[in-house]
Amino acid sequence: MKKVILLSAALPFVFASCKKETKTEDFATVTKNYFKDKNQLEPLNATLNGQNEFNDQFVFEMTDSYRKKQADFFNKYESELATIDSESLTPEEKISYEIIKWETAVGKDLLKTDNNLMPIHQFWGTHLTMSQFASGTAAQPFKTEKDYRSFLKRMDAYSVWIDSAMVYMKKGIAKKMVLPKALTVKLIPQFEDQITPKIEDNIFYSTIKAMPNDLSADVKSSLKSDYMAMINEKLMPQYKKMVDFLKNEYLPASRSTSGIGSIPGGNKLYAVYAKQWTTTTKTPEEIHELGLSEVARLKSEMEKVKAQVGFKGTIVEFFDYVRNKKELMPFKKPEEVIANFEAIHKKIKPNVDKLFSLQPKTPFEVRRVEAFREKTASAEYVQGAADGSRPGVFYVPISDVTKYNYYGDEDLFLHEAIPGHHFQISLQQENQELPDFRKFNWFGAYGEGWALYTESLGKELGLYEDPYQYFGMLGNEMHRAIRLVVDTGLHSKGWTREQAIKYSLENEAESEASIISEVERYMAIPGQALSYKIGQLKIMELRQKAQNQMKDKFDIKVFHQKVLESGVMPLALLEKKINEWIEKGN
Repeated sequence: MKKVILLSAALPFVFASCKKETKTEDFATVTKNYFKDKNQLEPLNATLNGQNEFNDQFVFEMTDSYRKKQADFFNKYESELATIDSESLTPEEKISYEIIKWETAVGKDLLKTDNNLMPIHQFWGTHLTMSQFASGTAAQPFKTEKDYRSFLKRMDAYSVWIDSAMVYMKKGIAKKMVLPKALTVKLIPQFEDQITPKIEDNIFYSTIKAMPNDLSADVKSSLKSDYMAMINEKLMPQYKKMVDFLKNEYLPASRSTSGIGSIPGGNKLYAVYAKQWTTTTKTPEEIHELGLSEVARLKSEMEKVKAQVGFKGTIVEFFDYVRNKKELMPFKKPEEVIANFEAIHKKIKPNVDKLFSLQPKTPFEVRRVEAFREKTASAEYVQGAADGSRPGVFYVPISDVTKYNYYGDEDLFLHEAIPGHHFQISLQQENQELPDFRKFNWFGAYGEGWALYTESLGKELGLYEDPYQYFGMLGNEMHRAIRLVVDTGLHSKGWTREQAIKYSLENEAESEASIISEVERYMAIPGQALSYKIGQLKIMELRQKAQNQMKDKFDIKVFHQKVLESGVMPLALLEKKINEWIEKGN
């Protein structure tokens, strides 16, 4: 009798279990196809992520035909998700489901705007990525003849892409959707500098001068000839056309205003960018007010450091004092800057082990930014390959080593390198439990929020013993708080470039040249700068909540593991994940 009852009870269980398994298998297929289709839509990103089967592919991302493909992609996966019983998925699969749902919705929102009419700017984009790839020091591999042929194919498509960029920029001129003049002026040299008198000096020839020894003489000769012809007959003429267009047609038509709120549909576009980059529904006004509050809090902390070192002037005078303090500019060679970052790494290593049980296997390096982009670049991290074949790289711009002030370098290392971007991105890529599309995904609010959160760990990691280095941490956090004010000020309140620069100079210790570069960055990529502080505040809020509710059961290593183990996601999903962990822990 007992056996019969168990059998009859088991039947619906088996049916439900099979149903779940089928849906799980269906969803696994959806995530695999999503990743494949996404890589085909974004082949340069695919190469950056180590998906080498896409190394010869190239897209014209500003064109109407490409945007039609994007729309088809978003519609396809909205329909696919509708066939999935999300309640039958595992917790990790539910996160994947919600991420795809979020990405498709925001992608469709962006397609309702004309953001493709400004396809290039000075901060990032296809023209800069192609130059980085061409240098041979980035993600594009140059080990075999096939590798060289793949990039040759990309170069060919890229030469045509330049024409398409000009076509859509002309459409932008007609609709008054153009870059500010200040940005166009910075864009011109990025193309002009690639027009070299000697082909051998062109960055697209770099890898030909460093061909692997195992390539035959005939192959080397053929590649040399083909690369020279591509550069001479296609790329350089196109660069000349772009320079002529930018100087004589685009610059005169460029706008005098600074924020996108001033262009047709600009307020709507900025609202979508704010949502995209913060992964929240906070309005520009709410973000602006939050920024003002954080700026006031951090300025109070800065006043304490000013008093600690015995400086008697105003906080603005102290900023100038720190910027120009010769003792904080001790380096004579760029190699000394790199060596200082390596010393920071060595110093924190024992304490990193105390805070993080989950650490990446991917190797790590510190490098100087390449010369072709050093004038406009900021410090950045470029992820390594998931298989360990390419290290994660922390790039440092050192345009003038005699003026390099290192007061914020301890903080900068934590953010860009360890335990900031290098830990987060590498752990995400190495996690075999995640579907591929999540291993190589990115949400600025989570990713940049995590990196900014790690800056607050400096004292726990044995840093900030020097008050100037601690001031550097406050300065960098202030920099991110100012972004909330300035980005929203520029794009939703009609601020000018000059207003944004003035506000920044009054509230942070960055040099005027650095602040100008930063403000122009915000002008180029509206909303991106909001992600850092919004994400950091959420992670700090979740840590405080866990400590308050879990009390003696709280373990910082486990908290960090829970935040990092599933990779990037919208902040609402991270909050849900941590809340569930807190509830189980209690």
